Amino acid sequence: MPNHVKGKVIVITGAGGGFGRLVAQKCAALGARIVAADIDEKALAESVGAIVEAGGAAEGARTDVTSRAEMKALAERAVAAFGAIDVIVNNAGTMPLAFYADHARAAEAWDRCIDINLKGVLHGICAVHDQMIAQGRGHIVNVSSIYGNHPVPGAAVYAATKAAVNFLSESLRQESRGQIKVTTIRPTGVPATGLAQGIINPAAIAGILAEDESQFMETVAQVTEGGAAPELSDPERIEYFALSPEQLADQIVYAIDQPWGVSISDLTVRASGDGYRI
Repeated sequence: MPNHVKGKVIVITGAGGGFGRLVAQKCAALGARIVAADIDEKALAESVGAIVEAGGAAEGARTDVTSRAEMKALAERAVAAFGAIDVIVNNAGTMPLAFYADHARAAEAWDRCIDINLKGVLHGICAVHDQMIAQGRGHIVNVSSIYGNHPVPGAAVYAATKAAVNFLSESLRQESRGQIKVTTIRPTGVPATGLAQGIINPAAIAGILAEDESQFMETVAQVTEGGAAPELSDPERIEYFALSPEQLADQIVYAIDQPWGVSISDLTVRASGDGYRI
């Protein structure tokens, strides 16, 4: 199969862990040159070190995506290091699920969510836009969520930021056709990532699961403790109930690994047996 990743310069935010780290490693293994960004310097150094140790090409840049200036500096560093920016993956995000009744304790996390999930993506787009236009081509990958598809209880702010990502992405696609490819990635829940650590009220997960909540949470506990039916955690089985970070990363790499003339513009990634309702 052709390798359309090899040689590309790929900037990835939130690359210190989770999907970002995995996408960076997988793209580097395919021959991409990676500029990894994260606000956590230690985690970022670990991500870059693992790539370099495996023989890949990577640079790390401590970056706060909420800062327009720092995102501009990230893009400039990528061009200085590798001469171009072929792809940016706007991956950094937080998920502070909470009800409106939780507003007093959720307020700061909601502000941060808006700054990272919405403004951070906008900053990423703007940081690379002119460079990609000057090059004559580029690819912007924005990580959204199924939460952006429809409002549900317990996710008003988080879902609003992801709906905004969808609008930013589609508007960009229309404005830049034939010059910049745009991909919106919409994953369902991925329990094994650190996103769940940002949840303010655990009961807020019920909004996306409806009457399947108790069964879902029971299954998560069983899988975590090793007591679930094996088919529930086997991606080769149709009953597979929740994505692993590895599999979501594979689909992001798939969207990147296309000829320049082919754009995977909108990609929803689900486990075939998941219980999410939107």
